[in-house]
Amino acid sequence: MEAIDPTRAFVKNVKRVIVKVGTAVVTRGDGRLALGRLGALCEQLKDINSQGYEVILVTSGAVGLGRQRLRYRRLANSSFADLQNPQNDFDGKACAAVGQSSLMALYDAMFAQLDVTSSQLLVTDSVFRDEAFRKQLSDTVKSLLRLRVIPIFNENDAVSTRKAPYEDSSGIFWDNDSLAGLLALELKADLLVLLSDVEGLYDGPPSDPKSRLIRTYVKEKHHGEITFGDKSRVGRGGMTAKVNAAVCAAYGGIPVVITSGYANDNIIKVLQGERIGTVFHQDAHLWTLVKEEGARDMAVSARESSRKLRALSSEDRRKILVDVADALEANESEILAENEADITAAQEAGYDRALISRLGIKPGKISSLAKSMRHLADMDEPIGRVLQKTEVADGLILEKVTCPLGVLLVVFESRPDALVQIASLAIQSRNGLLLKGGKEAKRSNAILHKVITKAIPDTVGGDLIGLVTSRDEIPDLLRLDDVIDLVIPRGSNKLVSQIKESTKIPVLGHADGICHVYIDKSADLDMAKRIVHDAKADYPAACNAMETLLVHQDLFNNGQLNEIITQLKESGVTLFGGPNGAVLLNLSETSTLHHEYSSMACTVEIVDDVYAAVDHIHMHGSGHTECIVAEDHEVAEYFLSQVDSAAVFHNASTRFCDGARFGLGAEVGISTSRIHARGPVGVEGLLTSRWTLRGKGQIVDGDKGVEYTHKNLLKAF
Repeated sequence: MEAIDPTRAFVKNVKRVIVKVGTAVVTRGDGRLALGRLGALCEQLKDINSQGYEVILVTSGAVGLGRQRLRYRRLANSSFADLQNPQNDFDGKACAAVGQSSLMALYDAMFAQLDVTSSQLLVTDSVFRDEAFRKQLSDTVKSLLRLRVIPIFNENDAVSTRKAPYEDSSGIFWDNDSLAGLLALELKADLLVLLSDVEGLYDGPPSDPKSRLIRTYVKEKHHGEITFGDKSRVGRGGMTAKVNAAVCAAYGGIPVVITSGYANDNIIKVLQGERIGTVFHQDAHLWTLVKEEGARDMAVSARESSRKLRALSSEDRRKILVDVADALEANESEILAENEADITAAQEAGYDRALISRLGIKPGKISSLAKSMRHLADMDEPIGRVLQKTEVADGLILEKVTCPLGVLLVVFESRPDALVQIASLAIQSRNGLLLKGGKEAKRSNAILHKVITKAIPDTVGGDLIGLVTSRDEIPDLLRLDDVIDLVIPRGSNKLVSQIKESTKIPVLGHADGICHVYIDKSADLDMAKRIVHDAKADYPAACNAMETLLVHQDLFNNGQLNEIITQLKESGVTLFGGPNGAVLLNLSETSTLHHEYSSMACTVEIVDDVYAAVDHIHMHGSGHTECIVAEDHEVAEYFLSQVDSAAVFHNASTRFCDGARFGLGAEVGISTSRIHARGPVGVEGLLTSRWTLRGKGQIVDGDKGVEYTHKNLLKAF
């Protein structure tokens, strides 16, 4: 049976979509409306509606909104004496009556801003027993959908005949989840999306780090094995209600996806075929699903292998790095062939030149990487180095020593050579490693990972370095704060921000590489021309390439700037001007001064002096690498001391900001963070420390009889 991606299998034929949003998504933790999430929801529905999908929304939240409004009204009208006495909560039906109009008014206002018309349909359990009503309901919805109107359904709790509408589960439907499932069947939907406050269905409580996301629900396999957490904090349902509704709809022929309503694009992702959330389908038990090692299993295996690596001697660790370097050179032709296949695929897909440039492994690169790895192998042992040694008391010796962080997760851009550098640093620092590279370098990453892990001895195991092949695994990995110790994202600002918002694990990295070169009026012009050309043209796709050239006003006035501008243009660099540069140099003005071109283009701006240059960098830079070209020592020192970036250079190209060029052997990335590591992150940035205490039976016993000496035993040289 052929392995398939189940989500992609059915979204191709989707026309009519029902989206159900629960109270936990509609409201914040304090009970107030989550206006940001509601706005994002409406924007998604507007987008898919304009793409030709027929969209139906089932919403909760009326009771919660009504309760909030009634509480506010009672508070506003209460005397001080009233506030001293306990007051009963409000009747649920009254809350529903008050909240329903407010909720619909909010939806109507939001959709109106998006030029979308919505309609309200309130239903109760009893009316579905009437065949004529059901037919009329179907006809009305069809008419609305033909007019591109979005019908919004909600159970009319205000007039529900159930005696305990928040507990009674009798009848045709009993909450908005089951209502959504019923409507999906009744209105012959092609897809039902249930938005929750978690990523999907887990095999245990989502708050438990050991719980794993179930990508595809198979009733025969998962029924009875799942441990549900608490019900919804505000609504009637929770995950149990969603699963019941999903199973009912799925086995009635309607595919269902449960996914998070907290993300601002998950509905669109589902319709694009991305494998997010949990899929329910009547044929799921017949699918042969792609077998993937679970995120936790991969992380745990990397941790176990790192502990084995930690137990090896320095010489054994060195031999692993040398063996890997030899293996890379021995398999160079195969590596280059796979890389060429990636480049061809990227060109055919129409990717931009900057990405294709980063993607390529240039001639001699494998030898260069192998050389760097051997250099790293010959460096001093980084583990167990004594940072501090103190005699706490007589015979009680305390040491602070270096040790590995544990397990690293590195999400990096489409640069296959980065995989080799990161892997070599993980081996040298004795950390476990999980890698997720760009999909454009899929073949290159796979062959490099295969060559490297095959060279690692069985005493350690190839699981030391895991390669994550699907972006679907990333959310699961980011939840593993009990196994993964550091996340290092290398990529766009959007990627870094998304990862920081999605994990409790510490994140180390930089978002943008907006590097500046400032040419002072005291600069040697020939030196300035060499540095500027190298900083921009040596490797324009690199994060340490110059993106903005700042020039002292005097160099424009005396005409010397023209030589630099001419040289850049002759080298094929496209120039854009800042507010001053555009006018004075007759250049097209850049749309933003905070821009990373990653190509043969840059911004040119003219500033009054070094003080204005520093202010410009602080306002528009990314804290990566900055350079001043100047012969005036006092001006240069001011720049070096005042610019608050990870690397600041005087009379040297920004391209020197690199782990290998710094003598670190390699780098896992360049950090613009201010905690733990900053600048090119080599082995030192992947270490932490621990304390060891050696004694002779000493006890505290209230510090009786203990004479603390706190003598420094580590002599400084």
